[in-house]
Amino acid sequence: MFGRLMGVVARAAIVGSVFLVLASPIGANAQTLPIDAFYGHFQGSGIAENEDSLYFGVTVRDLDVRIGPQSNGFYVEWTSVIRGGGDPNNPDVRKRSARVAFSPSNRPNVFTSKTATNAMGDGLIWARILGQTLTVNVMRVSENGSYTVQTYNRTISGTGMTLKFVNTTDGEPQRQVEARLVKVGN
Repeated sequence: MFGRLMGVVARAAIVGSVFLVLASPIGANAQTLPIDAFYGHFQGSGIAENEDSLYFGVTVRDLDVRIGPQSNGFYVEWTSVIRGGGDPNNPDVRKRSARVAFSPSNRPNVFTSKTATNAMGDGLIWARILGQTLTVNVMRVSENGSYTVQTYNRTISGTGMTLKFVNTTDGEPQRQVEARLVKVGN
């Protein structure tokens, strides 16, 4: 009898714990950082994968990210050096850079791009901070009406940040990059 009673009490405790977790707001324990917590110069590298990586391998990316104040908002500037494809002993090297300025929106922790505001043109870009992660989303609509969303999650951790980049076309993941960056300057 006592063992059966303890089993009922244990199940009730588990159900109660699950209810408390589900009822609590997401990220209740994680304080949302202010934008200046992300300011700095970060460098690192990561691996890019897609659904064909099992057959064709992965590509290495060297990354440089700068985040800092600009007028009443902030900017994010990033450069990716992509090494992959071509001759394995002498791989192709491509460099891509972008800089986007953001200003506060009328929503807490959500920021709008000052330049890219049209998905049919240069793209629609916005940012948000949730907990320790600054997310930048870039959405573009192609000539044929398909859409691409690039999501950059930059999470502050220890001496730098982790980056998770996902490129999605028409809702299907195309490429993913995971990287670790170290803060090398302010």
